[in-house]
Amino acid sequence: MEAYLVAIILGTLVGFVARLHMLRTDYRQYPTYPHGRVIHLSLGLVAAGLGAVAVPALLEKEFTAITFLALAAQQFRDVRNMERNTLSQLDAMELVPRGPAYIEGIAMVFEGRNYLVILTAFVTSLATVYGGWPAGLLVAALMLALDHKLMAGKLIGHIADVREAPLRFEGPILHVGDTPIMNVGLAKNRETILRHGLGFVLTPHDDAAAVTLANSGQRQAILHDASVILGVHRDDGTPGLIPLARRNLDTGEVAVFILPQRRDPELARRVIERVPVLEGAVRLPQESSARRRGQRS
Repeated sequence: MEAYLVAIILGTLVGFVARLHMLRTDYRQYPTYPHGRVIHLSLGLVAAGLGAVAVPALLEKEFTAITFLALAAQQFRDVRNMERNTLSQLDAMELVPRGPAYIEGIAMVFEGRNYLVILTAFVTSLATVYGGWPAGLLVAALMLALDHKLMAGKLIGHIADVREAPLRFEGPILHVGDTPIMNVGLAKNRETILRHGLGFVLTPHDDAAAVTLANSGQRQAILHDASVILGVHRDDGTPGLIPLARRNLDTGEVAVFILPQRRDPELARRVIERVPVLEGAVRLPQESSARRRGQRS
């Protein structure tokens, strides 16, 4: 019984530490603090407790523990819905919105990290039961390292080269490099764009990256992150000054036009390179069986 108690305490503690490590308030301004943090840390503590208690329960053949895990999974799906609804409401107030794809990705992360907490607590508790607290601490360190690795997804800089490109007008049509972006009718807006605007061209590394960058949700995520970090030189009711990203249909490149409050081309390039690749935007056309057969023929 004492071994079970040590396993439960250590598993719960390590699971909670894992959730604390995975909870970040950053430039995306979410979760807000302190209330948003309290909500997610409380759910993380519940998830850690469930994962830690599941091991003694199963070893004692108390198979009803599986029922509690299933109920917890349902609660965490509700957390995902809550995050989606909250962020969708907030998105209506953004000068440059996140877009549905970015919101869904954030909501998915909040749900998935609770499952990682359960797994971390479960494995730590299991190691403690069979190897004592030294084995539990060793496995806990390995699980925390695994959690950290799973947090780090791909960035735009991993799938594309980002370079600055000049802004120019052909009549009223704004171009970034050779890619037309939009029609800007007012001379005052054209002057503002040339004075404050920046243009970048994203060249994909391969076909999969080209399809990912073609996703409108991924392009909107790039515009949103750049506008949040660098600011945006516009206000409501100025559609001629909205940042945009357009594909060059001939080359597959993506041209990005932004209007930063702080005009720093090198910083803006680094910001775009560090925009996360959305899970919902990832496509792997090279994995198609039809394409592989075509390459072999």
